[in-house]
Amino acid sequence: MINNKTHKRWMKYAYLEALKAYEKNEIPVGAVVIYKNNIIGKGHNLIETLNDATAHAEMIAITVASESLESWRLENCSLYVTLEPCIMCTGALINSRIKKVIYGLSNEKAGACDSLYHLGEDSRLNHNFEILSGIMETEIRELMNNFFKKMRDDLKNNFRS
Repeated sequence: MINNKTHKRWMKYAYLEALKAYEKNEIPVGAVVIYKNNIIGKGHNLIETLNDATAHAEMIAITVASESLESWRLENCSLYVTLEPCIMCTGALINSRIKKVIYGLSNEKAGACDSLYHLGEDSRLNHNFEILSGIMETEIRELMNNFFKKMRDDLKNNFRS
């Protein structure tokens, strides 16, 4: 069984990815895929950078992990992500056969693991995964709040110019 210290260790890597997104003026979401106690995939939001609505942190981390394993099946892997995955990302996690998803902050507007839907645990689907939430929630919430405050301030400053 993995303890909270281990979860926090891996979430810190996802958080570092979220900081990369923040620096690029992307919504600060980061993700890492863990296999046999190693990071085999990581990613951060690149939606604005790539002009690609599918360039979510989870999607990028899944792609890198699949390339690393030379398989689309991530059956013995866990994904750590700073924000609860959306419907698209949760669908990709189901399709990749991920074993466990650990996220930091709930996503009340788009979350598909707990907030709006419970897709990862829906027995009608062909695959389910374990879900754990709340790891580093305070730090992640602060990062998100800072990002959106900065965006609002930038908008106000641009409006005044």
